[in-house]
Amino acid sequence: MSMIRDLRAVVRPALRKTSAPYSDYDTTRDPSASSAVVDCAVYRDGRRVQPVEPVENATCLTPREAMRRVREDGGFAWIGLHEPTEAEFAGIAAEFGLHPLAVEDAVHAHQRPKLERYDDTLFTVFKTIHYVEHAELTATSEVVATGEVMCFTGRDFVITVRHGGQGSLRALRKRLQDDPELLAKGPSAVLHAIADQVVDGYLAVVDAVQDDIDEVEIEVFSAPAKGSPRGVDAGRIYQLKREVLEFKRAVSPLLRPLQQLSERPMRLVDPDIQKYFRDVADHLARVQEQVIGFDELLNSILQANLAQASVAQNEDMRKITSWAAIIAVPTMVCGVYGMNFENMPELHWKYGYPIAMGMTAVVCVGIHRILKRNGWL
Repeated sequence: MSMIRDLRAVVRPALRKTSAPYSDYDTTRDPSASSAVVDCAVYRDGRRVQPVEPVENATCLTPREAMRRVREDGGFAWIGLHEPTEAEFAGIAAEFGLHPLAVEDAVHAHQRPKLERYDDTLFTVFKTIHYVEHAELTATSEVVATGEVMCFTGRDFVITVRHGGQGSLRALRKRLQDDPELLAKGPSAVLHAIADQVVDGYLAVVDAVQDDIDEVEIEVFSAPAKGSPRGVDAGRIYQLKREVLEFKRAVSPLLRPLQQLSERPMRLVDPDIQKYFRDVADHLARVQEQVIGFDELLNSILQANLAQASVAQNEDMRKITSWAAIIAVPTMVCGVYGMNFENMPELHWKYGYPIAMGMTAVVCVGIHRILKRNGWL
């Protein structure tokens, strides 16, 4: 246990809104790379084995050379790829004996988070989440961007396939290389570190999304400025709800695979490392609860916003109805005196006009006061 006592400190960076999940954001493949292989190395006794022959990239082996060294001298190979094509991945798949179904999933991406076992290989799919910074939340704002990290874990190799412009494993590889005691545990240590980084990314995004939801909630329930409409544009709330659902689709399916890695004995997972998968699963469960809470809260906010809009419309209709009732009085009087009857004594009476106008004004003022007292105006 002493060799992995500091595991959490090594593989889990400090969580801040602009920490590792954002600083590792990598939108393109390394322009100097001639293929999908980002890095390929052999690790023996927890240390990276450097190439014997000078090559163009002195720290990177070819997958075939890496596997040959592992079979001859022991250790394990870690090959990292970014968005490989079928042709680029075919040779690696054949060299390591990867199952065709898993290879197809790794190449085409857009997979649901899962854990599958093919003979002596574990195939794990993680959805990475990146918070998209925006100056103002609108009805078309992108709040979260998703990517994928797929991991083939064998007895003596780890193959990581990354899709999307975020979720880079470059910094993670460096942190692991700085802790030889941890890397000496083999491929399962790499698998745990990847899972831990992915879930840490979820935790950072949860905090950022919470800020957006709080902002919308305050706007919905705060008193509007004079002359401004009540409520918030429902499109903003709906867009935020869609992004939360995207987040939920990445988080919820992953909980079961992590529970399997932490609870079910597996030959490919070191028993000491397996205990730490339980901690990652606990963090993921907390994220899942928060994301489900976000979904329910946004439903309530959307309903409250629509209710406020309905109340505002009812208030407008009451005001319109009140003024219509007031205007109906002079309209009625004018209608009566506008009729062409000869026997209307008020037409020839000296005080007929001022009395008619005065009574009309009194009735209108009386109706206005009654409606004002009842809150209609």
